[in-house]
Amino acid sequence: MQTESVQLVYTDPPFNTGRSRTYQRLQTTQDREGERVGFGGRRYRSRQVSEHAYGDAFEQYLDFLAPRLMELWRVLRHDGSLYLHLDAREVHYVKVALDNIFGRDCFLNEIVWAYDYGGRPKRRWPAKHDNILVYAKDRDRYVFNRDAIDRVPYLAPGLVGKEKAERGKLPTDVWWQTIVGTNARERTGYPTQKPVALAERILRASSDEGELVLDPFAGSGTVGAAAQTLGRRYLLIDDNPEAINVMRNRLPTAEVVSSPDAAES
Repeated sequence: MQTESVQLVYTDPPFNTGRSRTYQRLQTTQDREGERVGFGGRRYRSRQVSEHAYGDAFEQYLDFLAPRLMELWRVLRHDGSLYLHLDAREVHYVKVALDNIFGRDCFLNEIVWAYDYGGRPKRRWPAKHDNILVYAKDRDRYVFNRDAIDRVPYLAPGLVGKEKAERGKLPTDVWWQTIVGTNARERTGYPTQKPVALAERILRASSDEGELVLDPFAGSGTVGAAAQTLGRRYLLIDDNPEAINVMRNRLPTAEVVSSPDAAES
C-alpha cells in the first residue's frame, strides 16, 4: 500500500483475551414441544442458523501488533488520524508502543466507549467499557470536523437552558453507546461486531467525504458500512475466511482487490 495514502484508520484488532471467540445465531419458533420456555409458559424450539469464530490469543501481543502499527503510521497522510480500539488488558502497553511510533505529542485522546450488556462477574467490577486510542500523524494538520459530529443530550439539561438543551452537546471522551443487540437489523453474526453508530461518529469527525478510510482488522465490515453511508472510500483487510464471507454479504458491491483478504470500495 502506498505511503501517505489514507486519511483515517479506525480498527479493532484482537484483544488478546486468551481464548477463541464464538457467536452462534439461533432461529426460534413457537412449538408446544420446544425445549425453551418463554413468557406466559409458551414453549419454543431453537435451531442454529450460523456460527462464526476466531482465535484471540497471542503469547507476545506487542510483537504481533507493533509492526502493524508502524505500517499504519507509514500509510497515514499528514492530515490523518489513527483510532485504535482495545480493551483494558493491553491498552496501557499499546499506548507506550504508539507513543514511540507516533510521538507522545501526537496523542490526542483515550476515548472510553461505555455500554451495559453481557456477563456480571461476582468477584470484581463488571467490565463494561472499551478504550479507543486516538493519534494524529501530524499534531498541527490533522482533520477534525467538529461541526459534523452528532450531538448528544446533556446529562443535566436544566442547568444549560432550553436552547442548549434542545441542541445537545458535542460528545466528550466518554461515549455511551449500546452494543449491537442480538435482534438488531445490523447484526451480522460476527462475534466482535461493533455498532455502526460508533464508526460513523469517528468517520464524520476525522475524515472528509470522498477520502480513503482503512480498517486492517475489518471483522464484520462495520467501517465499510459506515463509509458507504457517509460517502467515504474504504479499504478492508482481514485474514479470517469467516470475516471475508460476512463482509461479502454485508457489502455486496465492494470490489475484492489483490488477495482474498482485502475488499475495497
